[in-house]
Amino acid sequence: MYRQILILSAIATPYVAHAQANVPVATQDTLHLISLQEAVALAQRNAPAAVQARGQLRTAASAVRSAYGAFVPSLSVSMNQTQQSGQRFDALRNQVVSVTQPWSYSTGISSGLELFDGGRRFADLRARRADEDAAEANEITQRFSIALEVKREYANILAARESESAARAQLEQAQAQLNAAVARVQAGAATMSDSLRSLIQVGDARLALLTAQNNLRIASASLTRLVATPFMVTANPADTMDLPIIQLDSAALEQMALQGPAVEQAEMQLRAANAGVGSSKSTYLPSVRMSYSYNGQGTDPYGFGSDTTKRFLYGSNFSLSLNFPLFNNFSREDQIVRARVSQENAGAQLRDARLASQQSLIQQLGALRTAEERIRIQQASVLAALEDLRVQQQRYSLGASTLLDVLTSQSQLNQARAALIQARQDYRIARAQIEAIIGRDLS
Repeated sequence: MYRQILILSAIATPYVAHAQANVPVATQDTLHLISLQEAVALAQRNAPAAVQARGQLRTAASAVRSAYGAFVPSLSVSMNQTQQSGQRFDALRNQVVSVTQPWSYSTGISSGLELFDGGRRFADLRARRADEDAAEANEITQRFSIALEVKREYANILAARESESAARAQLEQAQAQLNAAVARVQAGAATMSDSLRSLIQVGDARLALLTAQNNLRIASASLTRLVATPFMVTANPADTMDLPIIQLDSAALEQMALQGPAVEQAEMQLRAANAGVGSSKSTYLPSVRMSYSYNGQGTDPYGFGSDTTKRFLYGSNFSLSLNFPLFNNFSREDQIVRARVSQENAGAQLRDARLASQQSLIQQLGALRTAEERIRIQQASVLAALEDLRVQQQRYSLGASTLLDVLTSQSQLNQARAALIQARQDYRIARAQIEAIIGRDLS
């Protein structure tokens, strides 16, 4: 008996001391706390997808301005000066001589405007406006997509924090159970097997704590990448509290989903495709262009000199031209076919976008409501498991139950805690998914 006690003491004493003194703690000093709103705002400003979406919006706006510019006459000014030199044969001198002509100058101004183009410019303008609207919808889509990624990583951090707290509680309970088992073995009221099983529980609890802390560091690094800060960030512990469970109107959410950013972007792309069909048909109509130019040339430097013998000679030119291609090797037909194919593809994409939004909304609503119910059930399960463990530990200390009963209760408590943490995480992610689908925050 004394030999067993010595063996147990040799195993358990340094193990418990190491567990109490050397449990790794996440270095919070190196992590800057950040709220969810701040993280989302930083990511929406710094993420490459957000930068590209804003650049696409600027490009689309510039294309609209260029489309309006097609209705305005072009204007250009030119100024040239030339000097000719060469060689000629001088018959009197019977030799080749170099000849350099004086400088000649010219100035001019010209302007042109396409009076009629079959409606191509109007179709292009409608297409560019639709592209701009699609770019705006895409920018909103990217903002909520980035927000979804941030919220997912933020939820991972919160889950890791909750797992760390649960693992610490598990470790404290396992150490207390190990101390009780050692005391019972020393008193001869239990076998050495009880203490060894308790020792295994302490090891499992330490591994759970290490895993939770490692998950916390990984999730914090992922969040830092999303917000693009030069320092490491992590979730604010104040945000680890349960999110309020909100009442959702399924019919209203479905209408919002059918008007969400993804659907709106597909609608704008269809509008652009429709305008492209109209633009391709305009090539069957003639085009009328007007141009005017006013030019002068002479040896007087750009006409500013006072020598009347070198004064500029000015002339103007006004023209109206009509161009009506009768046959261009089926290029127009090819453009129309391509435009109609793009139109059909855009229509199919719009239909699929609406159905996809509806499908995703139904899926995420189901996940949200399931997570709500799971949170309620698991909260009650954790309370019941805590009370069951307390009773079993008291019964074990009195010799009224076995260690197997205590370990079973401990395992059920660990499972209930893990299920509650997962339910909270699933609720947060499902809520963020719905916000990304409808393009607005749920409040």
